[in-house]
Amino acid sequence: MEISPLIVTLKTAVTATVITFFLGIFLAYAVVKMKKFKGIADAVITLPLILPPTVVGFFLLLLFGKKSFIGKIFLQFDVTFVFTWKAAVISAVIVSLPLMYRTTRGAFEQIDVNIIQAARTLGVSEGKIFWRIILPNARYGILAGIILSFARALGEFGATMMFAGNIPGVTQTLSTAIYSAVQANDYDTAFQWTGVMMIFSLTFILATNFLPNMRRSSF
Repeated sequence: MEISPLIVTLKTAVTATVITFFLGIFLAYAVVKMKKFKGIADAVITLPLILPPTVVGFFLLLLFGKKSFIGKIFLQFDVTFVFTWKAAVISAVIVSLPLMYRTTRGAFEQIDVNIIQAARTLGVSEGKIFWRIILPNARYGILAGIILSFARALGEFGATMMFAGNIPGVTQTLSTAIYSAVQANDYDTAFQWTGVMMIFSLTFILATNFLPNMRRSSF
């Protein structure tokens, strides 16, 4: 059995999770700090979680296609996105970012504001408050966001199919490989890759269920 779909999937999911880790924390903190338009910002960031993945993929085609404004800019540097591994990563980032953002935002909002106010009263800078108070206290929520966003990136199908295609060894992930195997009546391969996805999914569920126990044991 060709293992390239597994390699492409893991490489895509890991890269996307690293991006969503930093971007999700930044967006969550920025929205929490917002005084105006917080609801609009939250809706825009969360939208890919609600939209069908094929719709997300269609918008990505419009946004990064060769005839788009962004596509034309990158084309000058001989960089294209459609039907490339970069497109698979972008698709995974867009669909998994809302999970990282919302989980992290929830963790930030659960922090006791009195601790933050006390630190400000003592003259602690906002940067130190973020790194030494907010992040440590939100670590379990952030960890849950990492697990969920990685799991979502690992199983992405619709947006990837629309934007990155299903090119073996390049953009073919486990999800698209299962689809191709079923289309070709190769049910043995489909069952094998489905089993791999089931193992990954079960592992992530167990990991998220274990987090509350970690939180309780730390107190």
